[in-house]
Amino acid sequence: MTLKYLLDENVAPLYQVQLRRQKPELVVWVVGEPSTPPKSTLDPEILCWCEEYNFLLVTNNRKSMPVHLADHIAQGRHVPGIFILNDKLTIGQNIDELILIAEGSFEGEYQDQIVHLPLP
Repeated sequence: MTLKYLLDENVAPLYQVQLRRQKPELVVWVVGEPSTPPKSTLDPEILCWCEEYNFLLVTNNRKSMPVHLADHIAQGRHVPGIFILNDKLTIGQNIDELILIAEGSFEGEYQDQIVHLPLP
């Protein structure tokens, strides 16, 4: 499966640089880039964009994202998945987790879920 990650605007730019360096075939876009939602887009709109373009969202948003996802699903919508970075892991460890997920996931594995890194 070819995963595509959308990094929200609050994720450090180093994530995109390192993910592309370590796994060049991985699609990694950032909110605010061309063809992505503009910076300051509200989370519910980002979830709709992720659904439409089949991107998994990578974020630091632990507080409001569960509410936004529940609302999104209640409207009969879906998302490929949401990954919450772990602030107790180094950037390198979080990146390793995202690469592991990209290499070992199957279609729909994380649909409509919020997954906190690292994987169990």
